[in-house]
Amino acid sequence: MLLIKRIRPGIAPYWVIVGGKIEPTDAGPEEALLREVREEIAGEAEIVGLLHTIQTDDERQDFYLATVDKWSFEDRTGPEFSQEGRGEYLLEEIPLTTEALDAVNLLPQDFASVLRAAVERGSLPATR
Repeated sequence: MLLIKRIRPGIAPYWVIVGGKIEPTDAGPEEALLREVREEIAGEAEIVGLLHTIQTDDERQDFYLATVDKWSFEDRTGPEFSQEGRGEYLLEEIPLTTEALDAVNLLPQDFASVLRAAVERGSLPATR
């Protein structure tokens, strides 16, 4: 599994999955995910399916399972990488196991719990 380790001054390191907000030019959340994968890791994704949704009063976050055969973190183009004071973004590949998930501070915690439970149950869809 590809995760981005975030290192920011004054905050303990944490990990996030590749993704971001839907832009006005995106047709929907799946197109936004494909664009974010291109921007953040210079990769091409194949979406397997929706894994989880977090809905609050002012925001909806959709979490997809996708495959990415190759990527180039050095060729990333997302605007957040050039913004001053955003800290470091390090791409890490970790095994999709409960032990590996327990070893990182994956955020948001709600999604991390759902992912861990799916891994534990063996209920993630096949990805090739």
